[in-house]
Amino acid sequence: MDEPKVLPTAARATGCPYAPAAELYEMQKSEELPRIRIPNPMIGEFEAVALTRYSDIRSALNDDRLQMGFVFDPDAPRTMLNQPGNLLNYNGAEHSRLRRMLTAAFTVKRIRALQPMVEEVVAERLDALAAEGPGVDLVTEFSTPIPTQVICHLLGVPYADRADFQRRAKVGLDINTSREKQIENLAELDAYMAELVAAHRREPGDNMLGILVRDHGPELTDDELVGIGNMLLIAGHETTASMLSAGTALLLQHPEQLAVVRDDPSAIDGAIEELLRFCSPATTMPRQAAADLQVRDQVIKKGERVMTSILVANRDPDIEAPDLDTLDVRRPPQPHITFGYGAHQCLGQQLARLELRVALPALFNRFPTLAVGVDHDEIDYRTTALVFGVNRLPVTW
Repeated sequence: MDEPKVLPTAARATGCPYAPAAELYEMQKSEELPRIRIPNPMIGEFEAVALTRYSDIRSALNDDRLQMGFVFDPDAPRTMLNQPGNLLNYNGAEHSRLRRMLTAAFTVKRIRALQPMVEEVVAERLDALAAEGPGVDLVTEFSTPIPTQVICHLLGVPYADRADFQRRAKVGLDINTSREKQIENLAELDAYMAELVAAHRREPGDNMLGILVRDHGPELTDDELVGIGNMLLIAGHETTASMLSAGTALLLQHPEQLAVVRDDPSAIDGAIEELLRFCSPATTMPRQAAADLQVRDQVIKKGERVMTSILVANRDPDIEAPDLDTLDVRRPPQPHITFGYGAHQCLGQQLARLELRVALPALFNRFPTLAVGVDHDEIDYRTTALVFGVNRLPVTW
């Protein structure tokens, strides 16, 4: 059996999964923009320009000549990279049209209003952990249920259906599956979401799907609503679940940093930014140059694909902060692009911050002696998916 492939721009150091691989630092030092081979189950391996410096990536992602690498093609089989309604499959006016319909649900004010609901969900999961007892897997009993319950509540998806859509989300984010498997997987997810959309068309609920139908129903096709629902469901739980797992595992290996998160509420906002910067859970989608554009003094030609490395860009020495390879939750928040940048910057970033800000201190306060239940070098990290995280995290207290 072939070894699982790793996305080169997300490669992590052997034995140190939070650190970028040495070759990423070498690319970052290079004055020449490297062209590297990228594995992809949808279209096969392709060549892309690798961007690894923080300033290069910000500049490129803010340039409308650099567009999403996979735009919706109605004549091609549907995959995660080819779905109507998915914001990641659109550029320009069409992207703005769809994004505008969703923006109101993710304003800072709207997200703040969700805090009591998130606190209630976290309290329920802490009780569930206590009931399960030491040895429980934190990923299945805490990290994954919290964002899943929250996004199900917001979107109008039955929480009871979580096992199926979580499994499909994992397949969709796995770069080691086949194209055929990706097509089959999305067809199943589409069929599930189509039933929910049809139900909301008949009787719009008091949730995001219902609001979209009430406020924008005539402007959106059912296919677009299915794609929007899939995008929000997957992005709304998978990345935050991964960040909760990876952040907890990291803090349990740094007790002095964990103590700050647990004991100092005034430090929590900065601590969350540091954890997001340091863990860099998500990678960006491929981009493609719609016209020639220049990064530093070098040209990326029209048609060339581009891949960014958020992982190493978040530690770029040019940011001019001391020792960005060291976790320091008390450092002033440093610039990072964990949520991307430019027109496609993550719509749900404030929701993710809220969930992390509530869940992590609550976990460490409820279980002050929390510890990893296996040797640290036995923690099962997820390093070959599009989202970095932990597969299982047995804990004790």
